[in-house]
Parts: sequence; C-alpha cells; structure tokens
Amino acid sequence: MRQFVYRLACASLTLVSALVTQVSAEPLARDLFAAHRLPAVAQPASYGFYSKGCFAGGMAIAPDGPTWQAMRLSRNRRWGHPELIKLLEQFSRDAARDSWRGLLIGDISQPRGGPMLTGHASHQIGLDADIWFSPMPAQRMTVEQRERDGSPSMLRRNSLYVDDSRWTRAHEAVLRRAASYPQIERILVHPGIKKKLCDTVQGDRSWLRKVRPYWGHDSHFHIRMSCPPGSPGCKRQDPVPKGDGCDKSLAWWFTEEPWRPATGPAKPKARDVMTMAALPAECKAVLAAPAPSSEVAVTYTGPGSKSGQPVAASAAFPLMSLQPQAIPLPTPRPAR
Repeated sequence: MRQFVYRLACASLTLVSALVTQVSAEPLARDLFAAHRLPAVAQPASYGFYSKGCFAGGMAIAPDGPTWQAMRLSRNRRWGHPELIKLLEQFSRDAARDSWRGLLIGDISQPRGGPMLTGHASHQIGLDADIWFSPMPAQRMTVEQRERDGSPSMLRRNSLYVDDSRWTRAHEAVLRRAASYPQIERILVHPGIKKKLCDTVQGDRSWLRKVRPYWGHDSHFHIRMSCPPGSPGCKRQDPVPKGDGCDKSLAWWFTEEPWRPATGPAKPKARDVMTMAALPAECKAVLAAPAPSSEVAVTYTGPGSKSGQPVAASAAFPLMSLQPQAIPLPTPRPAR
C-alpha cells in the first residue's frame, strides 16, 4: 500500500511539473504587447476589461499640443482608443479656459494595449489616462525634463491628508471639469484628495460621485472612460455607487485596514503570469494585425486634421531599458 501511495505521489509531481513547464514555455502577454511600437490597423474597438484586454485602431496624442504636453515619451504609452484621445484634447482646451495652463498627460496605453512590462495593472484597453496634478509650465518642457521631472505629491509628508500649501481651487476645478464629460466614468484620486473635496466643495456636489478614492494617485489623477460605441467586446465596470462618496466608504480609507500589504488571493499578480490564453480571443488578432505606415499617420493633434500634423519621429524617443517589476501593492499606513 505504501509503495502504491508513493508511486501515485511521484506521478502527481511529474504531472504538475509538466504542466508548470508547459505554462512557463508560453510567452507572457506583456512581452508580446510591449514589442509593438505601432497600433493595429483595424476598426477602433476595445476588448475585455480595463485590467485584462487590448484594443485595435489605436491613435496617439501628439507629444506637444497648444494646451498639453505628453510625459515620459520613452515609454511609448501615448496611445488610446480614438474617442479617449479626442476627449483628452478637448479636456486640455476646456481646462485651459478654466485657468489650468495645460495638461501634463502621463501614461495612457501601449499601441495595442495589453499588460505592460512595468507600472499599471489597468490601462490595457485604451480607455484610461493619467493626468498630473501639476499644470503645464509657462516654458515648454524639454524631452529630458519630461523624463526626469515628476509631479509633487498633494499630501503632507507622511500623512494621508492634503497639504494646503499646495492644493488650490484650480485643482478642484480641473477635477470638476474632468467629471463633467459624460464619457468619463471614474476619476481615481488618493483618499486624502477625495476627503479634501468632500470638505471644501460647495454648490453642486453631484460630480463628486465620479471621484473615487484609491491607493496612490497623490501626484496625478486617473480618468477612465466607459466602454465606447462599437466595442461590444468591452467589459463594463460596475456603476459607481449612488451619492457623493463622502460617507463611511471614505472613512474606511482612514483606518488601518486599507494600508496593510495585500496577501493571499488579494495580492495582485496576474500581469506577471498572464499569457494570451487569459485575454479575450480578439487580442490574438490585434497582435497579428498590420501596423500603419507611420506614427504620424495615426497621431492626433486636434480637430480639423485627418491624421494629425507632423510630429517628431519615434526615433527621437528611444525606448528605455524597462525591467519587469511587481505590481505596486498597498503600502503601510503613513504615520500621523
């Protein structure tokens, strides 16, 4: 009997080892998507969920526009669904009229979406974008400055609360403007920033419903579009809860629980092991689709231009050496 159990255990270990070897032999989706410098030529469409999907027919926002600058150009993450790219350009113009000099636009998506080598777990279907809490400076930033400089945190040091010497009504106004677009479903900010808005916004507070507290997001805010028309394969996120969000759900963020490092099933790890089998079937076709003739042909600079005006060649922004990193986890609660 012992010999039978021993043989059965050995056979099980052999089978498990074979399965692990087979899985490890499959290329990781993040490597496949990161290898593409240009989008898939196809009808614009988002497939899957924000943290597990891809998109076709992508468009890039120009590195420089009248009321915006794209940051971290070497990452090649200026791409998104055309509806999001056009909305970002409109947002930059509207914000400038609200006395926000111009948007500094961070990561949007890779040319064909999908999981990234570093950084985000979401931003995979071309409908997410990061906007810095610093307005565009009066003097245009150089490529080197855009790689090197960062946006300061809006929080007091080692605190969950906003630094009142940095926070202005203009910060409130730019978030209010972002929330005004019906296409924008969510705006992610640090819980301390959400609390600041809850404590200070007067008059119409209905737009606060879209502003959601989340880890990080103290130096930038994250806008998320809802699934656009023509994307039946796009998976919607649950609707935001009713109310302005200035309730016990916000109070939870100021307890110890949210700041304990995530462990077990709650620990994010999908990107590091995700293969194409985990993504929607359409993503294989997205990877196999042809690329456009050039980056210029699919770069958007504003309304009235079919494919955008000439921009600096991609060679001007060589890819940095990016090493895979773990998805950021919640950090311990800052000291009061």
